[in-house]
Amino acid sequence: METPNTFSYMVGGYLVFAAIMLVYLGSLISRWNNLRREMQMFEEIEKNQ
Repeated sequence: METPNTFSYMVGGYLVFAAIMLVYLGSLISRWNNLRREMQMFEEIEKNQ
């Protein structure tokens, strides 16, 4: 009996994992930018008081 070829499943798994990591990285970058914007806004408010 021959071992089944599961190479395509392995490649598919890596592609799904890479896609999930890219979405997660995009989410982190977006949150970081929002945090920086909020920090700048709070600094402006603090300067005006």
